[in-house]
Amino acid sequence: MKIAVVGATGMVGEVMLQLLAERNFPVTQLIPVASQKSIGREVTFRGKQYPIVSMEDAIALRPAIAIFSAGGGTSLDWAPRFAEVGTTVIDNSSAWRMDPDKKLIVPEINAAVLTKDDKIIANPNCSTIQLVMALAPLHQKYVMKRVVVSTYQSVSGTGVKAVQQLENEIAGVKGEMAYPYPIHKNALPQCDVFEGNGYTKEEMKLAREPQKILDDRTFSVTATAVRIPTAGGHSEAVNVEFHHDFDLAEVRLILHNTSGVIVQDNPDTHTYPMPIYAHQKDDVFVGRIRRDESQPNTLNMWIVSDNLRKGAATNAIQIAEYLLKEGLV
Repeated sequence: MKIAVVGATGMVGEVMLQLLAERNFPVTQLIPVASQKSIGREVTFRGKQYPIVSMEDAIALRPAIAIFSAGGGTSLDWAPRFAEVGTTVIDNSSAWRMDPDKKLIVPEINAAVLTKDDKIIANPNCSTIQLVMALAPLHQKYVMKRVVVSTYQSVSGTGVKAVQQLENEIAGVKGEMAYPYPIHKNALPQCDVFEGNGYTKEEMKLAREPQKILDDRTFSVTATAVRIPTAGGHSEAVNVEFHHDFDLAEVRLILHNTSGVIVQDNPDTHTYPMPIYAHQKDDVFVGRIRRDESQPNTLNMWIVSDNLRKGAATNAIQIAEYLLKEGLV
């Protein structure tokens, strides 16, 4: 089982290596790939050192699976090259997510649609994954009409440069800026670049990706994505209007019985999800579950998850585990 990790030196790539070891994925040969300037450097995996190789060298080794976390441009250029030699690519960028010929997968929800013919598989946006993990079982029961989501996203979602900016600002050190403004003691109502309609790319991912994952375009999603000065973990305030009414106790039970979801919802003990608790965990945490009293059949909830794990690396590796279990690689 040769496994290539493309973008092995990045924030998500490092977590992928950690999780492949933690989850005892049966790697017989690790093939770490990174940018040209990193070739020759080494990464540590299961106590051993592995040299970083070029894309061409990795393709020549014909890995069974290549997990990409190296940006959309890299994926568009190189994922098809890996696929041509029979490698199954699991891509963490936005490059293939809305391609009608590529599957967009959250394993707990729609892994069953995968076949041996799927050689490039898209991993959803981090904010989308935690959102649909909570929405999918509720949609099945009550049928969603409209979702309004506001995100509170960690700087780690931007990358190491943004984490360094926050650390520099806390320490009072001048340094390179990942954002157009300070992030410490601030909130930026901009995640990714603006599109022509006034929404950011992140907001449009949240609007489009859930419909594809759930294979249902009868509901709509509108989003506002905000960057806040937390080092890890994305949070979301979610308002969901359903076609059918619900019972709050039943909502909590449905979520409690959903694999990968943990309910933390007790106002009496100040129990609710927070990034500090989600850090380095693979679950999606849901709380502040309450009825929207301004209109019928509408629910409010608060969803938190570690964006580098379930929002990226864990979801990708769960896809790989499913492929292996079902004999699709």
